[in-house]
Amino acid sequence: MTWANFYLVCFLVGFILSLLSVVAGSLHVHMPHLDMHHGVPHVHVSHAHGGGQSGVSVLNFGTMVAFLAWFGGTGYLLTEYSALWFLTALGASVASGVAGAALVFWFLAKLVAHEQPLDPADYRMVGVLGRVSSHVRPGGTGEMIRSEDGSDIPKNTEVVVTRYEKGIGYVRRWTELTGAAEDSTDKKKNAQA
Repeated sequence: MTWANFYLVCFLVGFILSLLSVVAGSLHVHMPHLDMHHGVPHVHVSHAHGGGQSGVSVLNFGTMVAFLAWFGGTGYLLTEYSALWFLTALGASVASGVAGAALVFWFLAKLVAHEQPLDPADYRMVGVLGRVSSHVRPGGTGEMIRSEDGSDIPKNTEVVVTRYEKGIGYVRRWTELTGAAEDSTDKKKNAQA
C-alpha cells in the first residue's frame, strides 16, 4: 500500500462517516435496540448525584472523523501533486487533521456552552396553578385536563393540577381548594371563641 492509498482510505472513511452522521441525524431514523445479555455478572454500586463533566470531550466522533477526513485529504493531495518528502507531507497532514478536528471541536463547544441539565422538578405538574383555556364538559376531557370530580369547568377558571396520568392533568378549581382552607380556619376561630 502506498502513502497515497493510505491517505485516500483515511479521507474516504472520515468523509463517509461524517456524511452518514449528517444523514442519520437529519432523517431521524430510529434503529432497533438490541438488548443482549452477555452472561457476565455485575455489581450494583451506589453513586452520588452531583456535578458531572460539562462540555464537549476533545475526543468525540465528530472530531475524530474530521481529523481523518482532513488528514487523509491533505496527505493525498500532498503525496500525489507535490514533490514533498513523505515525512514533511505526513507532518503537514497531521497538522491539517488537527486543525480540522479543532474547528469541529470549537463549533461543538460553542453549541453546548449554554446547555443546562434538565431538572425533573421543573416538569412536575402536580400543584401547578393554571387557567382553563377551553371549556371542560361534565365528565369529559378538555384539551389536556379533566376535572377531578367529573364536573364541568368553564373557560378562564383558575385550576390546580392534583394528579397527572398518561398525559392528562386532573384538576380542581382553585376556589374549591382555597374555600375549603378558609372554611376550616373559620371553624377553628369559632371553636376558640
